[in-house]
Amino acid sequence: MRLNDLDERIVHALAEDARRSYADIGQEVGLSAPAVKRRVDRLRSDGAITGFTVRVDPAVLGWETEGFVELYCRRNTSPEAIHRGLARYPEVASASTVTGEADALVQVFAADMRHFERVLERIAGEPFVERTKSVLVLSPLLRRFTSGSPV
Repeated sequence: MRLNDLDERIVHALAEDARRSYADIGQEVGLSAPAVKRRVDRLRSDGAITGFTVRVDPAVLGWETEGFVELYCRRNTSPEAIHRGLARYPEVASASTVTGEADALVQVFAADMRHFERVLERIAGEPFVERTKSVLVLSPLLRRFTSGSPV
């Protein structure tokens, strides 16, 4: 499904703040509140909007250390196997298959360096993992939660 310009503007408004009222979004995009609601309902039923959530600073939950782990997997490891293996770790915030030498890139949040090290050791011990390479985040510079180009 490809979004038209109006739907994309509505999605961007919701991505910035999903608690915004339909009237507020309508004022921004030039529609009535009921028209925005109908479009949001259609976007949800079509699967373009998959849900609404809250973004929380990981540090306030005690997750002060962030790192990225490159996974180098054994031959013939499927993306599904990587997903199944990593889904068990609450510290894993995201994981993606990637181009380049690594097979996957994993974002990990941990309470501190020791916790990060333990998680890294457990991930490295997964049967499909041949080796890992990790980097720690010093300061996040930019995080965007919307998709596509800004409207």
